Amino acid sequence: MKHLFKFALLLVVAFAPVLAVPQEAATPPQAADGSRPETQKPPGVAVASAHALATEAGLQVMREGGNAFDAAVAVSSTLSVVEPISSGLGGGGLFLLHQADEDRDVFVDAREIAPASATMERYLDEAGELDSDRATNGPWAAGIPGLPAALVHLAERYGKLPLRTTLAPAIRVAREGFPVYGRMARGYERRREVMNRYPGTRAVYAPEGRGLQEGDLFRQPDLARTLERLAAQGFDGFYRGETARLLVEGVNAEGGQWTADELAGYRVAERDPIRFRYRDWEIVTAPPPSSGGVALAQMLQILAGWDLDELDPAQRTHLTVEAMRRAFRDRTFYLGDPDFVEIPMRTLTSRDYAAGLRATIHPRKATPSDLLSGEPTPLEDEETTHFSIIDADGNRVAATQTVNLLFGSGLVAPGTGVLLNNEMDDFALKPGTPNAFGVMGFQANAPEPGKRMLSSMTPSFMVSDDRIAVLGTPGGTRIITMVLLGMLGYDAGLDAQAVAALPRFHHQWIPDRISAEGGALSAETVRALRAMGHEVDAPDEEAEMRQAGGRTSSHVWGNLQTVAWDLRDNTLEGGSDPRNPVGKAEVELRAAAD
Repeated sequence: MKHLFKFALLLVVAFAPVLAVPQEAATPPQAADGSRPETQKPPGVAVASAHALATEAGLQVMREGGNAFDAAVAVSSTLSVVEPISSGLGGGGLFLLHQADEDRDVFVDAREIAPASATMERYLDEAGELDSDRATNGPWAAGIPGLPAALVHLAERYGKLPLRTTLAPAIRVAREGFPVYGRMARGYERRREVMNRYPGTRAVYAPEGRGLQEGDLFRQPDLARTLERLAAQGFDGFYRGETARLLVEGVNAEGGQWTADELAGYRVAERDPIRFRYRDWEIVTAPPPSSGGVALAQMLQILAGWDLDELDPAQRTHLTVEAMRRAFRDRTFYLGDPDFVEIPMRTLTSRDYAAGLRATIHPRKATPSDLLSGEPTPLEDEETTHFSIIDADGNRVAATQTVNLLFGSGLVAPGTGVLLNNEMDDFALKPGTPNAFGVMGFQANAPEPGKRMLSSMTPSFMVSDDRIAVLGTPGGTRIITMVLLGMLGYDAGLDAQAVAALPRFHHQWIPDRISAEGGALSAETVRALRAMGHEVDAPDEEAEMRQAGGRTSSHVWGNLQTVAWDLRDNTLEGGSDPRNPVGKAEVELRAAAD
């Protein structure tokens, strides 16, 4: 079967460019009353984010006359203060925007970039193996941050309010502090040893020798001053001047090799989103250097060949997993920074290519993956964050931002309060060797000076005649499959909160294993999947797994944040993942005169 699959896939790859046809232009959907969505306005605003303080910051900015893009600056910067476990000014982000007055979608790429010094050889030990400590901890793990540039870009090009207004909530929270919550304290305990290596980090997270504990009031005066310089000076307030000097000095003092020119040379990139159709929906999603949009296009267009609602749970899960498997295989070999590598986008996102992949799926048997690693997929839910916004004019934002793993590299440049990312691990630092998320890459995602590393972040819109949804989530490589399941949930008619709460399962080609949250798959479904030849890591069967010496876990994944606008009755709704008790989705109605 494996050899047949390889042969079929080679045929598909060889002939797909010939078969591929341009995607049909999406017809703007109509509301139930016959009007176009762009002529209809929401009754208010909706914000969903991973922390109530960030949600409130976005709402406050819109009360002060800002639009969704101003709110995005407020939410993003506040998350950078209250979620250092997940994101921050020392990281990057991907922003999917919809401008209602122009009926225009644009993707703002603020992914981090590789410093010139970060060659593959720098990440290998004496034996030529990947040095995972250098790849994930400290100065060599960090790429040049992109998030501050994104905030400036959004404010200057799309917002209505100055940065001093939209950054004010984040500055206040950084200066006055906020209570340390459970997952932040737990994450710190997991990373304490690494974070204690660096004086700049100890000064922020353990100023009196005692690390963070739940309930502590966490103040960050240095970060407040960094945000103030950004608010006053824009791009130069972070990438040049005092902040830039402190960043370069802090990294190089720990053995890194950053330069002032590299910081000053950072730029965000605007790209065209990926668009395709799934059933009655137009999907607008992230292009490379995100791998998420390409994978979604493949998975959903493969699944479009079946009526999933008519299938039993095991059959539906089997087909969904097989679609995941094929998308992740292509992710491994083809995707990288589009400014550096040629990506066969026309082929990878075409319906004909998806049909060819669909033809390789046996309806009742698992397709074995080529195993290169027997290690389980690392669990990840705290790293990365997402927020979704719709404003009263119909503008919308889906944004996912990250520092990669828990508390990024663990390194704070002294005097800045900026916790730097460890995104260099998202490159294929040793081609064919899995990274911290268990996924591999090859030359397309190898590091080069100024190159953006491949990402799984998948901020997305769904647009139909009746409904518009904005969604995304953290979760490492599981981001893509969680967004997929969320989209299938919206297609099945679920409301926003039900979509945020959906149980989750995942497959990423290698390792060849279905992983699932506790309760996501029934015992009957697990038995049926195993009978088809799938290996299933199902926490519901912990007793059986213990007897077999396997890994057990009741871990949950992700932190999906979504908002939706129902065009039929002109209502807004929000959904915040119940797995995260500090998240918040809120809708505020506006008076008709507004």
